[in-house]
Amino acid sequence: EDAQAALDDLGRAGLGNNVEATIVSVAEFFLPPPETSLGIEEPFPAYTPPEVISARKTAMHALEQMHSVANDAKTRIQTAFPYWKISTEVCGGSPWWEVISKAHELKSDVIVVGSHGRSALGRLFLGSVSQKILAEAQCSVRVGRTPVNAGPSARLLLVGVDGSPGSEAAVNEVARREWPSGVRTYVISVEEPSVPTDLSGLTAQVAKWIRESEGAQRQWRQKIVEASAEHLRNTGLDASAEVKEGTAKEVLVDEAKRLRADCIFVGSTGFTNRFERFLLGSVSSAVANRAECPVEVVRPRAENPDAGMSEEVRILGGKNGK
Repeated sequence: EDAQAALDDLGRAGLGNNVEATIVSVAEFFLPPPETSLGIEEPFPAYTPPEVISARKTAMHALEQMHSVANDAKTRIQTAFPYWKISTEVCGGSPWWEVISKAHELKSDVIVVGSHGRSALGRLFLGSVSQKILAEAQCSVRVGRTPVNAGPSARLLLVGVDGSPGSEAAVNEVARREWPSGVRTYVISVEEPSVPTDLSGLTAQVAKWIRESEGAQRQWRQKIVEASAEHLRNTGLDASAEVKEGTAKEVLVDEAKRLRADCIFVGSTGFTNRFERFLLGSVSSAVANRAECPVEVVRPRAENPDAGMSEEVRILGGKNGK
């Protein structure tokens, strides 16, 4: 059901007609290939434990099911997007690894995945596969959901910016998409409080310095949102901008709900290890988990094809990602 919602969401993604899409369906199992004897392939060795034979039959059945799922998805997408070039890939293994490996191989611009669970509790757990793809993929990731005000196309896009290369990439991505007329964009930057609001216990000089620092930060954020909105207006989009106070991962989700947004676009800060992903990826990951609408986490295209992968994934994948 969640994967079907992600497919339906493609119509609100502004991807246009010039698209090459690869549908990846993965049966979650791993079995070594059959052994060979004297260079002649045999279905099984001379003696194979019954449990292995049974497991292989189960795996083959799972692959057949995934072929059916992939073909159904292809028919569904081709009907909605007759100009797209669509292919399918079916395999067995670890779903998250197979997906990001295929995206890496194809130099994909974006991976589209479904979100498991729409309840408040369910949104706290995006799903191990989707969460892993979101954390490890080197390209952008779109978590597809059916928004509350679902229509055939997008009407309101919320874009979170913070001055980072990732947020700049998010604005550029929205600007280059092909949107229908009437789409509105709302650019927002969140000023998170870093000091207590009560300054009465501080010296006059320190309190003055804190107020001036906060004022400068707000001016800087105001310039960022205005420049981002202006860039979107130059592409023909209706764009407004605002600086909000609070916690970014909460404000973005709350504003998307209040405005009944069709999608949230946010940037992702590059990271190379799990600790950095925990700290720097917390906002985009939290928004993707908690939002009631689709969320697209945008990453700048890396010149080095392995630049977006963490060290653990590069080691797991080997030199050629195999």
